[in-house]
Amino acid sequence: MTYELTPTAELEPGEKLLASFRADRATYWRNMATLAAIAMAAGMAILWAIGNPHVWTGGIGGLAAIALRGWYVASDEMGVRWDLTDRRLMGPGGRVTGLSDIAKVRSLGSAVQVVTVSGDKHLIKYMADPAAIIAQINGARGRA
Repeated sequence: MTYELTPTAELEPGEKLLASFRADRATYWRNMATLAAIAMAAGMAILWAIGNPHVWTGGIGGLAAIALRGWYVASDEMGVRWDLTDRRLMGPGGRVTGLSDIAKVRSLGSAVQVVTVSGDKHLIKYMADPAAIIAQINGARGRA
């Protein structure tokens, strides 16, 4: 089984594509740098707490772990696409949500969280301008 990185649903007759959202590479790497700083501090704090005399190795380990993760996952994250139509929000892995089924749209750092009426949550990650995406989704909801 493969995981699709782009929407697989076909547009319905008369449905119009309003916008597509893809991850921003600079935002992705900025988030990885933040995670690396947190991982480095945590690794050093843990080693200090257990009395290890080589606390600096926690920083190296934290940096290496996040750098490897960032490099490994980057191609998938950059390939993800979300499509907004005048009727639905369609995402990777077959996610399709009608605009009338969206209860809340909010920003979580560089991500946009979409919460449905039934409680499902979707993240549109690594957006350069989450506020603009929220405005587009809410605008489409208002017209639907």
